[in-house]
Amino acid sequence: MSGITTHVLDTSRGRPAVGVPVALEIGTDDGGWVIVGEGITDADGRLKTLVPEGVAVERATYRLIFRTGDYFQTIGVDSFFFPEIAIVFRIDGEMQHYHVPLLLSPYGYATYRGS
Repeated sequence: MSGITTHVLDTSRGRPAVGVPVALEIGTDDGGWVIVGEGITDADGRLKTLVPEGVAVERATYRLIFRTGDYFQTIGVDSFFFPEIAIVFRIDGEMQHYHVPLLLSPYGYATYRGS
């Protein structure tokens, strides 16, 4: 399992959000972002492969980009309000694993530090 994982739940449907494109980026010293990994949520709404196996996450600021407009279009929901959700978070690098879940609906979302 990757050092940073995510799980997307579609609260409007009461089930995992399957097929959400996600990118993980790391902040650079000049204020930019570099992609660390990308993927698509699986049948359980999870993405466990954002950071290559065996690569430790470093103390840094990260950003998860969820392409929610693509997801809603795929399932036939007319929702253009949040076409993309960016979650920016900092980690201290002291733990082996960081989990950042996303609770999603067409007109709202919530997130937290998972386990």
